Amino acid sequence: MEKKSYIVSYDLADGGDYEKLFEKLKSYSGWAHITESTWAVLTTKEASEIRDEIEKILVEGSRLIVVESANVAAWRNPICSNKWLKDNV
Repeated sequence: MEKKSYIVSYDLADGGDYEKLFEKLKSYSGWAHITESTWAVLTTKEASEIRDEIEKILVEGSRLIVVESANVAAWRNPICSNKWLKDNV
Protein backbone atom coordinates (compact mmCIF):
# COMPACT_ATOMS: atom_id res chain seq x y z
CA MET A 1 0.00 0.00 0.00
CA GLU A 2 1.35 3.41 -0.97
CA LYS A 3 1.97 6.08 1.66
CA LYS A 4 0.03 9.32 1.36
CA SER A 5 0.84 12.74 2.73
CA TYR A 6 -1.56 14.46 5.11
CA ILE A 7 -1.61 17.89 6.71
CA VAL A 8 -2.68 17.80 10.36
CA SER A 9 -3.66 21.05 12.06
CA TYR A 10 -4.94 21.44 15.61
CA ASP A 11 -5.81 23.85 18.40
CA LEU A 12 -5.44 22.23 21.80
CA ALA A 13 -7.85 23.39 24.47
CA ASP A 14 -6.60 24.23 27.96
CA GLY A 15 -5.16 21.14 29.60
CA GLY A 16 -4.15 19.55 26.29
CA ASP A 17 -1.03 17.38 26.34
CA TYR A 18 1.34 18.58 23.60
CA GLU A 19 3.94 15.91 24.39
CA LYS A 20 1.41 13.11 23.95
CA LEU A 21 0.16 14.69 20.71
CA PHE A 22 3.70 15.11 19.35
CA GLU A 23 4.52 11.51 20.27
CA LYS A 24 1.50 10.33 18.27
CA LEU A 25 2.35 12.49 15.25
CA LYS A 26 5.94 11.19 15.30
CA SER A 27 4.65 7.60 15.32
CA TYR A 28 3.66 7.82 11.64
CA SER A 29 6.17 6.52 9.09
CA GLY A 30 7.19 10.06 8.14
CA TRP A 31 6.48 13.41 9.74
CA ALA A 32 7.44 17.08 9.77
CA HIS A 33 6.50 19.86 12.16
CA ILE A 34 5.59 22.66 9.72
CA THR A 35 4.27 25.46 11.95
CA GLU A 36 3.42 25.66 15.64
CA SER A 37 0.09 23.85 15.19
CA THR A 38 0.56 22.15 11.80
CA TRP A 39 2.32 18.92 10.88
CA ALA A 40 2.64 16.77 7.78
CA VAL A 41 2.56 12.99 8.17
CA LEU A 42 3.15 10.10 5.79
CA THR A 43 1.09 6.96 6.24
CA THR A 44 -0.96 4.32 4.45
CA LYS A 45 -3.95 5.21 6.65
CA GLU A 46 -6.97 7.27 5.64
CA ALA A 47 -7.66 10.77 6.97
CA SER A 48 -10.52 9.51 9.12
CA GLU A 49 -8.24 6.88 10.73
CA ILE A 50 -5.63 9.52 11.57
CA ARG A 51 -8.37 11.76 13.00
CA ASP A 52 -9.75 8.94 15.12
CA GLU A 53 -6.31 8.03 16.50
CA ILE A 54 -5.43 11.61 17.40
CA GLU A 55 -8.90 12.41 18.72
CA LYS A 56 -8.41 9.82 21.49
CA ILE A 57 -5.69 11.94 23.09
CA LEU A 58 -7.33 15.36 22.73
CA VAL A 59 -9.09 17.11 25.59
CA GLU A 60 -12.64 18.44 25.29
CA GLY A 61 -12.81 21.61 23.20
CA SER A 62 -9.71 20.88 21.10
CA ARG A 63 -9.92 21.28 17.33
CA LEU A 64 -8.42 19.03 14.66
CA ILE A 65 -8.37 18.79 10.88
CA VAL A 66 -6.63 16.16 8.72
CA VAL A 67 -6.36 16.86 4.98
CA GLU A 68 -4.83 14.61 2.34
CA SER A 69 -2.20 16.55 0.42
CA ALA A 70 -2.79 17.00 -3.29
CA ASN A 71 0.99 17.29 -3.75
CA VAL A 72 0.71 20.94 -4.65
CA ALA A 73 1.85 23.35 -1.98
CA ALA A 74 3.60 26.62 -1.30
CA TRP A 75 5.08 27.81 1.99
CA ARG A 76 7.29 30.34 3.69
CA ASN A 77 9.61 29.83 6.63
CA PRO A 78 8.44 26.44 7.97
CA ILE A 79 9.86 24.91 11.14
CA CYS A 80 10.87 21.74 9.26
CA SER A 81 13.25 21.56 6.32
CA ASN A 82 12.18 22.78 2.90
CA LYS A 83 13.63 19.60 1.39
CA TRP A 84 11.31 17.37 3.44
CA LEU A 85 8.30 19.38 2.29
CA LYS A 86 9.41 19.34 -1.36
CA ASP A 87 9.94 15.58 -1.22
CA ASN A 88 6.79 14.64 0.67
CA VAL A 89 3.96 17.17 0.45
